Amino acid sequence: MKVLLKITFFFLIIAGSTSCTQTTKQSERSISEVKLDTLVNIWHLSADSQSIIWPVTQKTRLDHLEFSGLMVSGIIRYGVKNGNLYLHEKVVWPMLRTIPNDTHASLIHDFDQTVPVKINGKDLPPEKPYRISFNGILTIQSQAGMLDVKRILSPSTDKPAVVEKITLTNRGKKSAKVDIGKLDYVFKTQKNEGVYGVYTIRTYNTGNGLIELKPGEEYTFSQVFIATKIPQHFIINAAKEIEKRQAFIDSVNSRSILETPDKNLNRTFAFAKLRGVESIFATKGGLMHGPGGGRYYAAIWANDQAEYINPFFPFLGMKTGNESAINCYRLFARYMNSDYKPLPSSIIAEGTGVWNGAGDRGDAAMIAYGASRFALAYGKKSTADSLLPLIKWCLTYCEKKMLPEGVIPSDCDELEFRFPAGKANLSTNMLAYGGFLSAANLLDALHEDPALAKSYRQEAKKLRTACNRYFGATVQGFPTYRYYKGNTKLRSWICFPLTMGIYNRKKGTIRALLSDKLWSENGILTQAGDSVYWDRATLIALRGILKAGETNIGMKYLEYYSQKRLLGNHVPYPVEAWPEGNQRQLSAESGLYCRTIIEGLFGITPVGLHSFTFAPRLPDGWNFMNLREIKAFGTSFDIHVKRKGKQEEISIFNKGKLVKKMIRDHKSTLKINFLM
Repeated sequence: MKVLLKITFFFLIIAGSTSCTQTTKQSERSISEVKLDTLVNIWHLSADSQSIIWPVTQKTRLDHLEFSGLMVSGIIRYGVKNGNLYLHEKVVWPMLRTIPNDTHASLIHDFDQTVPVKINGKDLPPEKPYRISFNGILTIQSQAGMLDVKRILSPSTDKPAVVEKITLTNRGKKSAKVDIGKLDYVFKTQKNEGVYGVYTIRTYNTGNGLIELKPGEEYTFSQVFIATKIPQHFIINAAKEIEKRQAFIDSVNSRSILETPDKNLNRTFAFAKLRGVESIFATKGGLMHGPGGGRYYAAIWANDQAEYINPFFPFLGMKTGNESAINCYRLFARYMNSDYKPLPSSIIAEGTGVWNGAGDRGDAAMIAYGASRFALAYGKKSTADSLLPLIKWCLTYCEKKMLPEGVIPSDCDELEFRFPAGKANLSTNMLAYGGFLSAANLLDALHEDPALAKSYRQEAKKLRTACNRYFGATVQGFPTYRYYKGNTKLRSWICFPLTMGIYNRKKGTIRALLSDKLWSENGILTQAGDSVYWDRATLIALRGILKAGETNIGMKYLEYYSQKRLLGNHVPYPVEAWPEGNQRQLSAESGLYCRTIIEGLFGITPVGLHSFTFAPRLPDGWNFMNLREIKAFGTSFDIHVKRKGKQEEISIFNKGKLVKKMIRDHKSTLKINFLM
């Protein structure tokens, strides 16, 4: 199919808004004078920037990370304790359901068993780690007497197993007799504890026996962590599973490639892509993206999946991601009803149950916004047609709930009563606002019901006015928003209007977000005066700041955040929250990181099945930034941005061919349309 490209220049004008293009140093100084902490890196980038490396010098330091495949997830706790290797595997099997079959009913087992090894008739000395690296696969290198021990850990891409490949190398000057013992640990669950009966949990090794290692020689064996139903049986070859995992990583790395002068940013983005798309599970209800964290699997949420990560998947263009998104909306659509009772917040247990324990969290607004943005970016008419009834239902639900003040109430927000949200909160209303606008664009793209599209735009305009009147306020000295009526403390979600292109309170809002009232060494606090933080708030806020045109100040904080998550104490992904969950690396937060780059730094907003508005802004000190192999809008394309004096040269490549080059000043927004 031949693809033509139409590019329109226009100035983005929104009634009542402040210009979003003020990026001078003077304007940014007026927004924030917050001093960021000096970061100390524990890790560093490899020479090829594909991995992070920890040269172990500490006596005691522990961390944990999660990685996943279609049938398994592993949470690996690793590091050094009193100078010795610490390694602990917690393995989760989302489709081996336990009883009661609720949100947290995945089979989970903690493994402490290791393969017994003797050298010259004596137990292998304690392993002393000296180098740990990660590129999506975890590699730990240690010394144990005259042996070097290299452990490579990986999830299987398509089997219910985590594998560990162990290589012993003789670094001594004499031959060594090494005895690899046999490990075969088996644990069977009780029949009445499993939805599918008895589960067999097992860890075992291959390659046992007595070998002689001459100086410089090496020997490799493996350990497998697996669980199955009866009578399932899988043959696991650890080396092949690691090869398949590497091929999966390479595929992710080859899509939506970020290239900037900041290597930390590039690698954090690459890791976020991986974490975002790996946590998809092959459930009996179809592919389902799951947050993870040892608790949330084989289930979907109106925020994590429908709102956060699904709109990112089209840009990556991986079949599993897009299919899981479509399946997510299909599952929620089952619960549409003529009485307009709330949709469940979560669909659990492989699609067989629901959770709505927090009541209406604004879930309809989340789904309307996320589904319409996904449908536009995915670029397939048949999919958009299938999602439209759900989007319409959700927006009708919002309209029917409208209060006399013109705002939409909800029982709480996605924080589920952890913090007060009043009768109506800013988050629900901004998501509904974005849903109305994107749904109108979707109707236009489908050439369907222009009267309804016009009505949606009118509703968005009225809602915007009502929100400014209802939520607009001076809070703790900042001209910004109160999160709900009666709210007197700054809240992180005041960032939402920025992400939706509403800038009339831009400066006061950004000053508040980056002030010492909300900003902490770990990002934006949920509420001023508290210590709780959720990475999702920081990432949505930074997306909004960049989208609002405050590029240099936004990048200052994004670079700080990226370096901390990539090379600091807990790596290498965005996390959920603290102190709740001990900074679990929930997968949807990684999707939000990717959207911070795509929608914030590059300013991409889907407006049609094959079109988007586009306002990239180079930070000071950068001469270029590229986003290559973007798979959205029904095609594959690259965006190259290069500094030309005070202007920018933008080149668009479609399927590797240069189709347009233009010079853009810093104030104009482009509309790009791939004419299919």
